[in-house]
Formats: sequence, C-alpha cells, structure tokens
Amino acid sequence: QVQLVESGGGLVQPGGSLRLACAASIRGFNIYTVHWYRQAPGKQRELVAAITPLDSANYAESVKGRFIVSRDNAKNTVYLQMNNLKPEDTAVYYCNARLTVSINYWGQGTQVTVSS
Repeated sequence: QVQLVESGGGLVQPGGSLRLACAASIRGFNIYTVHWYRQAPGKQRELVAAITPLDSANYAESVKGRFIVSRDNAKNTVYLQMNNLKPEDTAVYYCNARLTVSINYWGQGTQVTVSS
C-alpha cells in the first residue's frame, strides 16, 4: 500500500526553524517529483517547493532564501528545511509525490504554526 507520511510540524516562534519530512512507501520513489504544498485556513492550497528526481529544486517566491527542499532516496524521504519562519507560513503542509498526472500520491499533512 502506497503511503506518504509527513512529520516535523509544530509550534515555533517567528524567526525559528523547523524541518519537515515526507517518508514514502513507494517503489521507485527516486523517479518521482515531490512537491510540498501548504494550505492556510480560508485560503487555497499553494505550492511551496518541488524537487525533481535529478535534485533540481524550485520554490515559491514567498519562501525563496528561507526554505530548502532536499531528498534522501536511500531513505525514501524528502525534507523541507524551513528557516526564518514567519506567521504567514502558518498552514497545514502536505507532500505530494507525482510520477504522471494520474500517478500521484498525497500525505495527510502536518500542521505548522508560527506564533509568539
């Protein structure tokens, strides 16, 4: 059974850091592009970062210079290092592993709250 499990969320003060992890039980995970999305209350889900099988990374403008996405294919895990967190980063963060339009999987999400 395919699973994506996010972890690492929590409550952090502004300026703090968190590292999210997305652990996958997907055969051939190393050939999937993995995306991190987030959804704040009352807002649409937005793409935060993505990493390709060749480790090419892309970021939303709002997180460039603060977030870093990486992957460890030996562990079937993708990470999102989030630094200098701001209250507007508060959201549920989801990972998505996509091979094609019709072959893609979602995790259950992990809550990130940035507040003093």
